[in-house]
Amino acid sequence: MEFNENRAAKPFADSPFHLIYKLPYRLWKAWRSRVETRKILSRLSASQLKDIGMTCEDVRRYK
Repeated sequence: MEFNENRAAKPFADSPFHLIYKLPYRLWKAWRSRVETRKILSRLSASQLKDIGMTCEDVRRYK
């Protein structure tokens, strides 16, 4: 038996239905991650930001 014959079937892996929902979900997840990162960075003091190599202006421009 070949490797491909022994694998579990993935009926929705390449279907348009799967692709319609996968891309928007990934974009939403990336956007939420940026929002959370911006919130966390905005709470840090100037000296803490300097420790990680950023300034307050960098945080304001982060999108």
